[in-house]
Amino acid sequence: MIALILNMVWARRGPAVVLAVLAAFAVAPAVAAPAYLRAADRVIAAGQVAGAGRAEREVSIRATDRDHRDSAGGSTSPIDLSTIGAGLVDLPGFRYAYSAEFPAVGLETDNRYRTRLVHRQDVCAHLVMVTGRCLLGEGDLVLGEQTAERLKVRAGQSVSLTYAYYDSAPESLEYVPDGTPKRFFVAGTYRVPDQGEAYWGAHGYFAPEESAAGSQPGEPAFTAQTTLTLMDRGNVEIGVDGYAGPGALDVDRLPALRDALTRLQAGLTDLGAGTDGAPLQLTTEIPRLMARIDEGHTTARRIVPVPAIALVVLACLAILLAVAAGAEARRPETAVIALRGARRSHRWWLATGESLVAVLAGTVAGALAGQVLVDAVVAVRWPGAGADPHPASLKYAPIAAAAAILAVLVAQGAPLLRPVSELLRRAPAPGRWAGITVDLLIAALAAGAVAQLALGGGDLAGVGPAAPALVMLALSLLVARALRPLAARLGHRALRRGRLGPGLTGLLLSRRAATGRVFALLVTAVAVSSYLVAAADVAARGRRVEADLGVGADRVLSVGSISRNQLLAAVREIDPEKRFAMAAVVVGQHPGEPPLLAVDTSRLAAVANRPGGAAPDTIAAALLPGAPEPVEAPGGRNLTLELTATGFAPGRRVSMEAVLTPKDGHGPDVVAVLGVLDPGRNTYEYPAERCAGGCRLNALHISGANTLGVHGVITVHGLGSADPARWRASEGGRLSAAPDGLRIEVTNLDGVPEGLLIQPVDTPWPMPVVATGTFVPGSVTGLDYRRVPVTIAGRLPAIPRLGAPGLLVDLEYADRVSTDGEPTTTGQVWLSRQAPPDVLDRLAAHGVEVTGDLRAAQISARLGRQGPAVALGYAVLVAVLVALLAAGVLVLTAAAGRDRQAEDLSALRVQGLSRSAVRRAALWAHPLLVAAAVPAGLVIALVGWAATGWALPLAGLDPPPLPLPSWPGPGSLLLVAVALAVLLGGTALLTGRRTLREVP
Repeated sequence: MIALILNMVWARRGPAVVLAVLAAFAVAPAVAAPAYLRAADRVIAAGQVAGAGRAEREVSIRATDRDHRDSAGGSTSPIDLSTIGAGLVDLPGFRYAYSAEFPAVGLETDNRYRTRLVHRQDVCAHLVMVTGRCLLGEGDLVLGEQTAERLKVRAGQSVSLTYAYYDSAPESLEYVPDGTPKRFFVAGTYRVPDQGEAYWGAHGYFAPEESAAGSQPGEPAFTAQTTLTLMDRGNVEIGVDGYAGPGALDVDRLPALRDALTRLQAGLTDLGAGTDGAPLQLTTEIPRLMARIDEGHTTARRIVPVPAIALVVLACLAILLAVAAGAEARRPETAVIALRGARRSHRWWLATGESLVAVLAGTVAGALAGQVLVDAVVAVRWPGAGADPHPASLKYAPIAAAAAILAVLVAQGAPLLRPVSELLRRAPAPGRWAGITVDLLIAALAAGAVAQLALGGGDLAGVGPAAPALVMLALSLLVARALRPLAARLGHRALRRGRLGPGLTGLLLSRRAATGRVFALLVTAVAVSSYLVAAADVAARGRRVEADLGVGADRVLSVGSISRNQLLAAVREIDPEKRFAMAAVVVGQHPGEPPLLAVDTSRLAAVANRPGGAAPDTIAAALLPGAPEPVEAPGGRNLTLELTATGFAPGRRVSMEAVLTPKDGHGPDVVAVLGVLDPGRNTYEYPAERCAGGCRLNALHISGANTLGVHGVITVHGLGSADPARWRASEGGRLSAAPDGLRIEVTNLDGVPEGLLIQPVDTPWPMPVVATGTFVPGSVTGLDYRRVPVTIAGRLPAIPRLGAPGLLVDLEYADRVSTDGEPTTTGQVWLSRQAPPDVLDRLAAHGVEVTGDLRAAQISARLGRQGPAVALGYAVLVAVLVALLAAGVLVLTAAAGRDRQAEDLSALRVQGLSRSAVRRAALWAHPLLVAAAVPAGLVIALVGWAATGWALPLAGLDPPPLPLPSWPGPGSLLLVAVALAVLLGGTALLTGRRTLREVP
């Protein structure tokens, strides 16, 4: 029996090879899907690590060594840094540095500034000595070169430092000495070559030192650990910083790092329980990095099974059709075997053995091909990532092989169960009820899968991954039901009109039992390929939106602490033509409020990426309506105000500050403290060097004493207009006109901790904003954290960088209504593609410190290595394989019915049918199927997308609040339709030409 079956395979080796290929198509995706997921895990992890921020590569442990000078145990630390270091060493590939620091005085001439006395392990290896040498022994000290130059300290001098603490009382606001002074030897002065080096951790050693006296460069004084230990001091901030060394975050080391970090967290919890009430604090963003990697893995595991199952289903259907076509062609052979009395078991073996051998050979080939295909794709698309082959990839291969074998048995079962008389018929009657039952079963499965998706909120579990394939297959079977009756009707109509070629083509299609099944497979293949390409197109366009609109512009620079007006002026000076740069500030809001972005609106159209909706010029006009001129502060560099205070009871007088903004933007805002107002008319002055070029008055801030019942009247003389309509007062005051100025009545400051604010009306009020969605007019949190009333001037589908919901406001207007005089730490400079290469140098020349540089191209590349993009690479691969599978089915079904079709056409040719009619009948049968299948498949793909596409996590599990596309573009669908038409149509023509050659 075995030899006979092998001889049968060899005799019909062509169809056997094609069947083996179809079986390989069924098994290969079952192997390739888990293999691809293993490779995707590596690619996703490598991509996330490559785009990880500095905080996601570091571990920091902090604690406060309390003041033990009054305790019996002396001043030794209860926390052993060597123990902490040993824990960090357990993080594979990490390097670490101990640190300890406290504030000291004695070096600065003003105790409002501290000397930051720091020990940092191995610091000398990360400093460049400008003068002298680095640390060697106890008592050595090295100073920053700017500090040494400012304080006139040279290497070789001795200085005294004393431990100090900060007194935050309003009347003090300075560092107070609290210890015995210690003499230090200034061994040298240093410069830091790379302040952003991971070694320095997140201590902010080189950030500017801010105090009540102003700002100065941040440069710690470094000394040795022994020196700190021997010094008389109070609380000491101690810690250890770990940072990833080369290869520490390699993909293969991430599982070990995850385990080590868990052990470290548990160990620190135990250790921190006994540290004198000062538990150790672990700070790291590595868990966030791990969470993003896990999210990418989860996303890939939700997407990859969808195309894999679709290809397996189509391959099994193709096997069913191929085997059924072969069985149909061999019906006379089956009848002869039955007439000769062969036992049923032998008949089954003879009927199915040939196909089973081919399927088993294809199973082995498919298992190998699946892994090889994944290896090749990963090597080409993500070189260096590695596919990580593993035997676990074979776990679904037996299931796919069993499905292929079941398809063979089902296809061969129909002829074997028919009576001999039926097998001897040339055109057997089709089994309609069996076909309808199968169609109904598939439709019910599709409906159940879609219902599960809907009820489960799009969770691709259970039969969810099979939902797209089932929906498209069910619709394709429904469409195929109408094909044969339609072909028969068109064929009869063509014959009645004397058109023999089209008539014969229609009759040939209608009389073949396999025509409907082949058409259903072609439609399903076109639908699946189109669906998968649609998913890739939607995801790709979504990534472009996320990169362009999510960043806001082609390039966004984060800047250091700077006044808002100074940022505006600097950007306007480097780009006076409004071509490539725009100042922006992200305004913090309270929880639950939509985020707010303040921008230099006049440059929005030229710089920002557009979200659609209203034209940028319309948005700019809506945000920049006309407004009165600002009020200029009198006195220039010496602010002078003439005020009259009356009606304030003794002990209930008020003080006043004036918040000023330099008109030229060459410096931060000025908060002019005028002090407590004396009764009567007096002149108050304040030195304001930054107002030499003129200053704009932002606000007068009136605050009362720490008592109740403060009320009285203040008259401001000679400051802007005396018309109260040109001024605005906050709660606690009323405005009116006086004969010689503006009259401010302080009515009640009880319950008004922020005091009374008087502002000139130099902006629209309420402030105009552009909003997204259904935001209704109300108020927002302003730049100074006060509530600012707003009105809706326009709407956009999304705000650049913020998405939706969000609000957009003009930065200059928002700055005018702010009263804090404080610099912003959320300033940004947005750049378009026209920005010159030296833009960073230009900004630095205008006092703008760039602390971050984010480009849309970087985000796009990063998104290209995240879960959805990596997983959809497999979907595109499957789309190509599905198209090839459909072409193979055309070849196989044409080969199976070629002899019978050639016989029929030869007989008609003998009876006088013209060669041209025979040519049309032979060539156009299968191309007509393709011509009908392509548009039908496109429509079914769109229906399937509407039913199930929303469940695919194409933008990740937590999509950004951006207007991401949800439907494929017509260009991608047109491209896939043309490609499929060319491939399948060309294959159909080639098979028809071979049939024609066999007709005399």
